[in-house]
Order: sequence, then C-alpha cells, then structure tokens
Amino acid sequence: MTTVVIFHSALGIRRGELDAADRLRAAGHRVLVPDLYDGRVFDEYEPAMAWADEQPEGFRFERALAAVADEPDGFVVGGFSMGSSDAVYVATKRAVSGVLQFSGLNPLGWFGEGAAWPAGVDSQSHQMEEDPFRDPVEQQAMDDVTAAGGILELFFYPGSGHLFTDPTLPEEYDAGATELLWSRVLPFVDGR
Repeated sequence: MTTVVIFHSALGIRRGELDAADRLRAAGHRVLVPDLYDGRVFDEYEPAMAWADEQPEGFRFERALAAVADEPDGFVVGGFSMGSSDAVYVATKRAVSGVLQFSGLNPLGWFGEGAAWPAGVDSQSHQMEEDPFRDPVEQQAMDDVTAAGGILELFFYPGSGHLFTDPTLPEEYDAGATELLWSRVLPFVDGR
C-alpha cells in the first residue's frame, strides 16, 4: 500500500479528483485529497482563476505543504492542472516516491532559484495533445527529472479537453483516454 496525495485543480475538488481517489483506494492505496479552497468549487475556469488571483501569493503551495506535514516520507504526490504545480512544489520540499502530473507539466524554473527535482524520483505527465492550457515545456521538464536520476514519462492523448478525466465536464471528458490514463497510473503507483 502506498499513500497518495492528490491536489485539486483551480476548480476545487470535483468529481475528477474524487474518481481518482476512488480508483487508487480500490487498488489498495491510502489516498488524501486536501481541500486547498476550504470547500469552494467552481464550474468554469475564469471565475476560478480570478478567485485564486485574489489570494495571497503562494497560498496554494503553503496549504499543500501544510496538508502533508504529518505524512511520513515516501508518499506519491499528484495533482490536476494547477494542482500538478502543487504536487511538484511539494516534491521539491519533501521526500516523495513519485509525482503524477494530470493535465499539467511543471519545469523547475517555475519554482524559483534553487528548486531541485528530488534525486531518483520518477514522474508521469498526462495531457491532451490540443489542451488549450498546455505549455510546451516537455524538454525542460524532462531535463529537470533526468538530471536528478529520475524518469519522466510523457503521455499525450488525442483531443482538446483539459480536465479530461472529469465526467462532470462534458466538453472536456474523454472516457477512453481516462481508462488509458489509469492503465498507466496504477502500475506506476503500485511500483512505489
């Protein structure tokens, strides 16, 4: 059994994050889904991003670190979209055993001078090829992980959905891509 911590997207904790937790629990893992927004949930990106922009700088990172403060080292950390940034940030501060980046990819340059990928820690990134939020930083992120002795697996799925694993977002959801994603994620977590 592995402990997995999943950070939510800019929309808050939605069905996509809860489904992820359910799948991981069904596979025998302990899963935490910290609520960084104190119960706020959004249906659209624009108001979600506006609310997040009104918060103090770094508030998500501070809350993410606080959420794992009592967890023993060796957990897997993951996140959806903006939550993938929280996951990578936590990985630069804590001894984790793996990093899952759903609908996001985060090179270390985004975390300031001196941010370092944890030695020997592997990561996966799962994104749609035409995701409107996708930032083409694959090579930079790959260099960060491999320089630290880890492996970064990049998985791209046909389509343009951003949070494509969330069935409550019908314009983005892709059931086939979601199943393929989990066929890759579960063995990754099992191997930690």
